[in-house]
Amino acid sequence: MLSWQLTNTLLALLLPPGVLILLMAGGLALRRTQPRLGKGLLAGGLVALYVLSMPLAADALLSTLQDRSPATNDGAAVAAIVVLGGGKSHAAPEYGGNTVRGATLVRLRYAAHLQRRTGLPILVSGGSPEGSPQTEAELMQSTLQQEFSVPVRWVEGGSANTLENARLSYRMLAAENIRSIHLVTHAWHMPRAQLVFEAAGFQVVPAATGYTTRYRTTILDFLPSALALRDSALFFHEIIGIVWYRLRLILPG
Repeated sequence: MLSWQLTNTLLALLLPPGVLILLMAGGLALRRTQPRLGKGLLAGGLVALYVLSMPLAADALLSTLQDRSPATNDGAAVAAIVVLGGGKSHAAPEYGGNTVRGATLVRLRYAAHLQRRTGLPILVSGGSPEGSPQTEAELMQSTLQQEFSVPVRWVEGGSANTLENARLSYRMLAAENIRSIHLVTHAWHMPRAQLVFEAAGFQVVPAATGYTTRYRTTILDFLPSALALRDSALFFHEIIGIVWYRLRLILPG
């Protein structure tokens, strides 16, 4: 749990808006001793904050991570569906306890659709790195079974990140000689997820969902938006994750 907290603390400082706040704070600190540099850092931070807060820019960034080819294999060579968790909500008053977060629900909905289409068994993957006694995978299992009437065969609840999702899922499925899977996650998360699942030993047929799409461009797409800033942060989170996992996979130990 401590490692998970440290990792996410570091990410909060490396991703917008954290890194932009640090940049502008540095500009303020230098405004008297090095006024030109200080003003440059302040201006750069403000411009970056505005650009990354524009829906048009955020959508463009996330779109670079997306492969728009849907899962086309109907189960002839694929033996299972693996669904990755996308977060959970604690003590949701309307449900009287923990439940899956919106991103997870989007993935579960598509996994249920895919399972009905293919008849393949499902593995749900997601632990509890924050220390809650109920794992995300357990919540995913109950949601699929109770709300979508879709069975879940395997529950992997020991993982704290995407790399562990891959390795622990492979351990469970390889024991049953399953190595070819549909991988269900958000389209922007698929490049990182596919990277580590294939490195773990799987043959992956991507089954992405939650694509970033748009109907048309309006003036609102040029105005600052908190949701757009979040999406920009997601993009940089994925880029950092891809680079970090590539290093983890090539370095010994």
